[in-house]
Amino acid sequence: MENRGLDPVPDHERTGRVRALFPTWVTANMTVLLLTVGAGLTVFNGLNVWQVLAVAVTAPALSFGLVGLVSIAGKRGGAPGMALSRAVFGQRGNLFPGALLWVARWGWETVNAVTGSYALLAVLDLLFDIRSTHTLTLITLTTFVSASFVVSGLGIRALRMCSRASAWLFGAASLLVLVHLIGSTPWRTVLDRPPGPAALMIAGVGTLAAGGISWVPSAPDFARYLPRSASGRAMVGAAVGGALVTVLPMVMMGAVMAVSSPHLAVTKDPVAFIGELLPRWISVPYLLTAVVGMVLINAMSMYSAGFTAQTLGFTVPRAWAVGVNAAISLLLGGTLMMVATSFLGTFLSFLTLLGVTFSAWIGVFGVDLLRGRTYDAAALMDTTPRSGYWYTAGFSRPAMAAWGAGLVSGLLLTDVEWFSGPLATSWTGRHGLGWAVTIVVAAGVYAALPRPVDGTGGAPERF
Repeated sequence: MENRGLDPVPDHERTGRVRALFPTWVTANMTVLLLTVGAGLTVFNGLNVWQVLAVAVTAPALSFGLVGLVSIAGKRGGAPGMALSRAVFGQRGNLFPGALLWVARWGWETVNAVTGSYALLAVLDLLFDIRSTHTLTLITLTTFVSASFVVSGLGIRALRMCSRASAWLFGAASLLVLVHLIGSTPWRTVLDRPPGPAALMIAGVGTLAAGGISWVPSAPDFARYLPRSASGRAMVGAAVGGALVTVLPMVMMGAVMAVSSPHLAVTKDPVAFIGELLPRWISVPYLLTAVVGMVLINAMSMYSAGFTAQTLGFTVPRAWAVGVNAAISLLLGGTLMMVATSFLGTFLSFLTLLGVTFSAWIGVFGVDLLRGRTYDAAALMDTTPRSGYWYTAGFSRPAMAAWGAGLVSGLLLTDVEWFSGPLATSWTGRHGLGWAVTIVVAAGVYAALPRPVDGTGGAPERF
């Protein structure tokens, strides 16, 4: 069990290898929701198979390129991402993006918990003809969240071991689905579909990239046990490669399935629908491995959320901090499963808001990293005015200004079920690029403002 919390990992304990990041980022994308997103690209965006292929390559390359870049901060500072963020925003300033990202994690974990619970219910129905009830729904949700809590509570070694095993299992199950689709798909109908508008391809990239964007602040959490000598390029390659080998085939499978079964894009329960599309000898192992994958996605998210909770002042051990998020996702997940009428609409709306929320932090933190930031372990852990990262009354004014400007810009362009910004009808807003504008604005403002001087005296570092 990992007992280390926010405190940076000392050099003599940094025995990790870059290649361990590859199955980590494979696992981070092992969700059947990618099938639903792929179906949506065909049904709603009107894209043909070649356009979906382009979207499925571009989106993970962009989003997980950022994941790999920010993970470099982990090997530099040896601390979780939101602890390193104190060096950028100041000890008090970091509480604002930290709180927003922590709340966003609730939503991400809730969506994954609901999807995993649907998968468990679908397997019970397929194997034992057990129909879903409110009581059974709550039992499966509790089981799923509890399993995620156990793995995340154990820590980084358990996550690495489970990620390696699940990557192989999920790959084998996905191969079965691919073989079935090759033989059962009306390929002439699939290949003869006319192309959709290029603008909707751009919108598809924005939607699909938002999921990867949500992992960027967590990237240092999984890289902090790497030695300082680890290759930054290899870390970026592991993140992009791990995402591509999962996102690309799953999005393409969803797009192909939707040609003959367009209801995949609008079903309230996407997992049960997938179980009906496939033969039982394929659907059961596929859904079981999907459950394992989604448990691990939630475990990874809870692992990072525990650190974020600690940076917000929860003075409890890491495992207990993880438990706070587990309880919240259980409550919100039960509400979503009982109340939501359009799962895909809720999911896509959430992805849009998630992308904007995380992108404001990414723009500021990314520029700070590219400037050659080094991290002082003592200053990171010192939350008093004596800290080298106290700046002005605990705030780095340039970072806070840039973060606020980016966040407001993105929200102005956002249009979801629950909120519509005044610029949402612009070309950028209509095509779901609010997250990209958020990064550009936050990064541009922070780069243009005078660089804040901390009290550590650290020299810039190359990577």
